[in-house]
Amino acid sequence: MNHADEADKANNMRNANNADLGDESRRAASSVSSATSATSTASAASAAEPRTLPSSANSRRDNAPMRDTEAESTSTFASDAAANRAPDRVAGRRFAALGAFAMLAALTLLCLAWEWRLAPLRPGGSALVLKALPLACALPGVLRRRLYTLQWASMLVLLYFAEGIVRGMTDRAPGNLLGWVEVALSCGFFACALAYVAPYKRAARRAKRGAQ
Repeated sequence: MNHADEADKANNMRNANNADLGDESRRAASSVSSATSATSTASAASAAEPRTLPSSANSRRDNAPMRDTEAESTSTFASDAAANRAPDRVAGRRFAALGAFAMLAALTLLCLAWEWRLAPLRPGGSALVLKALPLACALPGVLRRRLYTLQWASMLVLLYFAEGIVRGMTDRAPGNLLGWVEVALSCGFFACALAYVAPYKRAARRAKRGAQ
């Protein structure tokens, strides 16, 4: 009988211990699940909240569109101004090229008429009529607005300028008047050629400085 009682007591104690262990495991599982749910709730709440930047970052972000708009408006204004000035520059160069051709053609005809009919050094004409040949060679290039031709022709015409001054001061009429007309035509061609070539020279210098 004593052994049977002791066995019953041992069984009861084991059952009680197993029940306690089951309660503890259920409490631990419930605590873990509650902690997990709390973590998920907190993460969902943080994800739902809008992210806010610091005040300096917000100000930079708000000012960025304004700076972009100002830059776009400035570039648009500059491009519009350049586009408005472009036709004027092109028209001015066109008139300068046409003026240079007209002056050179008139100077060529003057040299031919002067030394052949109007006031030659000898009656019937002289060999000085050949001085119109270099001018005639430059006419096609000037008509096509070639910069190289305009450059060397503007240097060549200085010889005719000097001749016009000398003969205007020394020849008798009508040779002296023709000499001053030669001076005027030479100056007109030089001015027109310089007005046409100068912008290209400035652009070339700017490009060279930019390349360096």
